[in-house]
Parts: sequence; structure tokens; C-alpha cells
Amino acid sequence: MAEDGPLARVVRAEGRTLRLRCPRCGRAPLFRGWFTMNVVCAVCSLRFERAPGYWIGAIYVNYGVTVTIAVAGYFLLWALAGVETGQLALWVPFVIAFPLWFFRYSRALWLGLEYALNPDP
Repeated sequence: MAEDGPLARVVRAEGRTLRLRCPRCGRAPLFRGWFTMNVVCAVCSLRFERAPGYWIGAIYVNYGVTVTIAVAGYFLLWALAGVETGQLALWVPFVIAFPLWFFRYSRALWLGLEYALNPDP
């Protein structure tokens, strides 16, 4: 089988991690429970946390997605529906709850991108 290009590796790894599976084999789950991530893949032994401080990038992903949705949502409601007051009551709970829900996906996306670009740490 011919070697995949970098874009194909990124798409495959991100597709696997969006299903919260190992980016290398796609078979083992990344998490046990909601916030507890496995240390290694149970099938292919890929180590998920590759270095101390590795998940800082995932924090940036989580923050960036949360802020993008909140700011875009605010301006869309303001421009399309004319809602100016009362938006705080909508967006404060969102920016508290969404990052907690998105935590697993931000870690998975970060791991998938890093694995696709650097498969052998």
C-alpha cells in the first residue's frame, strides 16, 4: 500500500478521534468515563499524552471553539433577530456548559492532529 499524504493522514486521524477513538488504529476508546482519558491505546499501545504539558493545545482548541461560537452567536442574534438585551442570560450558561461538554472532543482533535503530523513521537 502506498504511503498516505499528510492531508489524508490528518483527515483519517481526525475522523477517528471525532468518534473518540484512537487516531492510529481507530478501535480503542480514548476515554473511560467523561473526563478520564486512557493513558495508552488498549489495541495498538499508542501513548496518548506524549509529553508533560501536552494538553495545553487542547485547552486552546476548547477556548477558541467556545469563544468563536459565543461571539458569532451574539452577533447573529443581534443582526438577524434584533436581540440586544437579555443575551447575557443565554451566553453565560453556554460558555460554562459548552467547554465541559467539548472537553473530550478538544483533546481528541488535538491528539488526532498531532498524531497525523507526527506519528512517531
